[in-house]
Amino acid sequence: MENNPLYLFKKIEELKKEIRSLKEENAKIKRKLTWKIKKLEKDKLLIENEKLRLDREVKSLRGEIERFRTPPLVIATVTEVLDDHRVAVKSSTGPHFVISYSRFIDKKLLEPGARVALNQQTFSIVDVLPSEKDPIVTGMEVEERPEVTYDQIGGLSEQIREVRETVELPLSKPELFEKIGIEPPKGVLLYGPPGTGKTLLAKAVAHETHATFIKIVASEFVRKYIGEGARIVRGVFELAKEKSPSIIFIDEIDAVAAKRLKSSTSGDREVQRTLMQLLAELDGFESRGDVGIVAATNRPDILDPALLRPGRFDRFIEVPLPNEEGRREILKIHTANMSLADDVDINLIARMTDGASGADLKAICTEAGMFAIREEREEVTMNDFLNAVDKITGIEKEEDFRREAGVMFG
Repeated sequence: MENNPLYLFKKIEELKKEIRSLKEENAKIKRKLTWKIKKLEKDKLLIENEKLRLDREVKSLRGEIERFRTPPLVIATVTEVLDDHRVAVKSSTGPHFVISYSRFIDKKLLEPGARVALNQQTFSIVDVLPSEKDPIVTGMEVEERPEVTYDQIGGLSEQIREVRETVELPLSKPELFEKIGIEPPKGVLLYGPPGTGKTLLAKAVAHETHATFIKIVASEFVRKYIGEGARIVRGVFELAKEKSPSIIFIDEIDAVAAKRLKSSTSGDREVQRTLMQLLAELDGFESRGDVGIVAATNRPDILDPALLRPGRFDRFIEVPLPNEEGRREILKIHTANMSLADDVDINLIARMTDGASGADLKAICTEAGMFAIREEREEVTMNDFLNAVDKITGIEKEEDFRREAGVMFG
């Protein structure tokens, strides 16, 4: 049987078939193992990356723990610089010390008044700190420039020219004043009725100049505790000097600069102390440098005469109610983006609104637009403007009547 050729042939075929089956099985196992190896290599790479990330995090946390373990430093103020790497300081806790400082600290930074950090054990200077800033003062700096330009101010061409000469020119072209041999003006007082564009002029100055612009309403100087208002005034001028060239805009300056009277309350005396600090900063012992002052008020009649002398405010610019030509320019500015009907006559509206301020004219344009929206129209007609003029001027006449009659109203 075993020697039978047919049997042997059949046996060989079976063996060949088994070999093929084993090869296929082997190939499957090989593919499976290859896939597993690749997956393990990928997992290994991910684990190694995770390990590196965790190592960095552990290192960072250890550094954070070390910083937490570092003893706090004592803040002190330098009172006198001595020889042989020593200075006299007054610590925040009160006592005075004569201490040494590291040779790695720049001696030029160690001047009377400088804030330094002291080691708690040796009291040696380990760092020089920046000057202390009041958060109220730093918040007055205008980071984003207003979008108002001189082109958006109508009827004040003469006032714009004077403001640019007084505020912009000394900062942009100081050599012109050196050639003539005069000191550039440092202060401008804008005065006039409410709504005539005083604050708008200041916004345009902030937009056009590349100087640091610090805006404050004078009532922010008025504080509850004695000396706090004067401290804020000092802080504002120190900030302006540090960031010079700069412009300080004080709106509604009459809040702290009213005439001083003999009879006054404790609150009035604190306001007067703030005013005296403001006067001292305006023409103090030290030069203000490249710091311009722009102030605005609608009550120039109540300002203290000491504030108005030359050297403090060198130029007084009246911002009056616009004339007919000025009203026409203002109306063109405010109606530039409005959808107007063909019957709208800007010249007639300008003639009708005698005595209106720039703010009144803007209110008239807004009210005319509201009349059109109320009737679901896409254009503003002349009739809308006439109704708006009647409404705005009617409100003003009612207010004048109540004011004359002495009636209190909201």
